Amino acid sequence: MYEQYIKEQKIFEKTEEEKRVELIKSIMSAKKELQNANNNFEHAEHDMVDYYTYQIKASQEKLDYLIRVAKSRGIVLDRINELKIRIEKENEAV
Repeated sequence: MYEQYIKEQKIFEKTEEEKRVELIKSIMSAKKELQNANNNFEHAEHDMVDYYTYQIKASQEKLDYLIRVAKSRGIVLDRINELKIRIEKENEAV
């Protein structure tokens, strides 16, 4: 009765460049989350103030962690802006 499914694709290890790009995308996403949380907090009403306070704290911790990881891998923050531009150009080409 039960059918077995076999995954036919092999999982390949990501290259260092792919890991670097993924980390930078995560940093950019975390920055955007933090900005959104701050914007929402500014317009929050009574019951939502606590929610957005916690969301800001969580987003800030996530961003701090990702930046620490980037620094430990030798990614300089100036390079993040350069890679951001490269990523946007690649997305436009697709």
